[in-house]
Amino acid sequence: QVQLVESGGGLVQAGGSLRLSCAASGSIFSIWSMGWYRRVPGKERELVAAITRGDTANYADSVKGRFTISRDNAKNTAYLQMNSLKPEDTAIYYCNAEGRQSTLLRFNSWGQGTQVTVSS
Repeated sequence: QVQLVESGGGLVQAGGSLRLSCAASGSIFSIWSMGWYRRVPGKERELVAAITRGDTANYADSVKGRFTISRDNAKNTAYLQMNSLKPEDTAIYYCNAEGRQSTLLRFNSWGQGTQVTVSS
Protein backbone atom coordinates (compact mmCIF):
# COMPACT_ATOMS: atom_id res chain seq x y z
CA GLN A 1 0.00 0.00 0.00
CA VAL A 2 0.95 3.61 -0.52
CA GLN A 3 0.26 6.14 2.21
CA LEU A 4 0.06 9.89 1.81
CA VAL A 5 0.58 12.25 4.72
CA GLU A 6 -0.32 15.92 4.36
CA SER A 7 0.88 18.77 6.51
CA GLY A 8 0.93 22.54 6.53
CA GLY A 9 -2.72 23.48 6.82
CA GLY A 10 -3.99 26.01 9.30
CA LEU A 11 -5.62 29.37 9.85
CA VAL A 12 -4.40 32.43 7.98
CA GLN A 13 -5.73 35.90 7.25
CA ALA A 14 -6.80 36.89 3.77
CA GLY A 15 -3.79 37.84 1.69
CA GLY A 16 -1.54 35.49 3.62
CA SER A 17 0.32 32.37 2.55
CA LEU A 18 0.50 28.70 3.46
CA ARG A 19 2.56 25.82 2.14
CA LEU A 20 1.13 22.33 2.07
CA SER A 21 3.28 19.22 1.87
CA CYS A 22 2.35 15.69 0.88
CA ALA A 23 4.75 12.83 1.49
CA ALA A 24 4.16 9.43 -0.08
CA SER A 25 5.53 6.29 1.51
CA GLY A 26 5.18 2.54 1.20
CA SER A 27 5.80 0.24 -1.71
CA ILE A 28 6.39 2.70 -4.55
CA PHE A 29 7.88 1.86 -7.92
CA SER A 30 7.10 5.21 -9.52
CA ILE A 31 4.66 8.09 -9.15
CA TRP A 32 3.17 9.47 -12.36
CA SER A 33 1.26 12.38 -10.98
CA MET A 34 0.56 14.11 -7.70
CA GLY A 35 -2.22 16.55 -7.12
CA TRP A 36 -4.13 18.62 -4.63
CA TYR A 37 -7.91 18.66 -4.39
CA ARG A 38 -10.19 20.52 -2.04
CA ARG A 39 -13.68 20.07 -0.71
CA VAL A 40 -16.06 22.54 0.84
CA PRO A 41 -19.04 21.14 2.75
CA GLY A 42 -22.01 20.81 0.43
CA LYS A 43 -19.91 21.04 -2.72
CA GLU A 44 -18.13 18.60 -4.99
CA ARG A 45 -14.45 17.95 -4.52
CA GLU A 46 -12.47 19.98 -7.05
CA LEU A 47 -9.00 19.75 -8.50
CA VAL A 48 -6.77 22.58 -7.34
CA ALA A 49 -3.49 21.66 -9.01
CA ALA A 50 -1.66 18.62 -10.34
CA ILE A 51 1.84 17.91 -11.53
CA THR A 52 3.36 15.09 -13.54
CA ARG A 53 6.67 13.40 -12.95
CA GLY A 54 8.07 15.58 -15.71
CA ASP A 55 6.93 18.73 -13.87
CA THR A 56 4.04 19.60 -16.16
CA ALA A 57 1.51 21.37 -13.96
CA ASN A 58 -2.10 22.38 -14.38
CA TYR A 59 -4.25 24.55 -12.15
CA ALA A 60 -7.85 25.40 -11.51
CA ASP A 61 -8.68 28.80 -12.95
CA SER A 62 -9.55 30.07 -9.50
CA VAL A 63 -5.98 29.60 -8.21
CA LYS A 64 -3.88 30.41 -11.26
CA GLY A 65 -1.27 33.01 -10.47
CA ARG A 66 -1.66 32.50 -6.73
CA PHE A 67 -0.85 28.81 -6.11
CA THR A 68 2.21 26.88 -7.23
CA ILE A 69 2.54 23.11 -7.18
CA SER A 70 5.94 21.43 -7.14
CA ARG A 71 7.37 18.01 -6.36
CA ASP A 72 10.57 16.37 -5.24
CA ASN A 73 10.73 13.01 -7.01
CA ALA A 74 13.62 11.80 -4.86
CA LYS A 75 11.51 12.33 -1.73
CA ASN A 76 8.15 11.30 -3.26
CA THR A 77 6.82 14.59 -1.96
CA ALA A 78 4.60 17.26 -3.45
CA TYR A 79 4.10 20.81 -2.28
CA LEU A 80 1.44 23.44 -2.78
CA GLN A 81 2.53 27.02 -2.17
CA MET A 82 -0.57 29.13 -1.65
CA ASN A 83 -0.20 32.90 -1.81
CA SER A 84 -2.72 35.74 -1.74
CA LEU A 85 -5.19 33.48 0.00
CA LYS A 86 -8.87 34.37 -0.09
CA PRO A 87 -11.72 33.34 2.21
CA GLU A 88 -13.14 31.27 -0.63
CA ASP A 89 -10.00 29.11 -0.51
CA THR A 90 -11.21 27.77 2.83
CA ALA A 91 -11.62 24.01 2.48
CA ILE A 92 -10.19 20.64 3.36
CA TYR A 93 -7.28 19.99 1.03
CA TYR A 94 -6.50 16.43 -0.02
CA CYS A 95 -3.40 15.07 -1.66
CA ASN A 96 -3.63 12.45 -4.39
CA ALA A 97 -0.95 10.34 -6.03
CA GLU A 98 -1.11 7.88 -8.91
CA GLY A 99 1.60 5.52 -9.99
CA ARG A 100 2.88 1.98 -9.82
CA GLN A 101 3.86 -0.25 -6.93
CA SER A 102 5.38 -2.71 -9.40
CA THR A 103 5.44 -3.27 -13.15
CA LEU A 104 1.96 -4.77 -12.90
CA LEU A 105 0.36 -3.09 -9.89
CA ARG A 106 -0.97 0.45 -10.06
CA PHE A 107 -2.05 2.62 -7.16
CA ASN A 108 -4.24 5.67 -6.66
CA SER A 109 -3.97 6.93 -3.10
CA TRP A 110 -5.44 9.77 -1.07
CA GLY A 111 -4.27 11.56 2.02
CA GLN A 112 -6.40 12.14 5.08
CA GLY A 113 -6.90 15.84 4.33
CA THR A 114 -5.71 19.03 5.97
CA GLN A 115 -7.89 21.98 6.87
CA VAL A 116 -7.12 25.40 5.41
CA THR A 117 -9.10 28.31 6.83
CA VAL A 118 -8.75 31.84 5.50
CA SER A 119 -10.30 34.59 7.59
CA SER A 120 -11.49 37.86 6.11
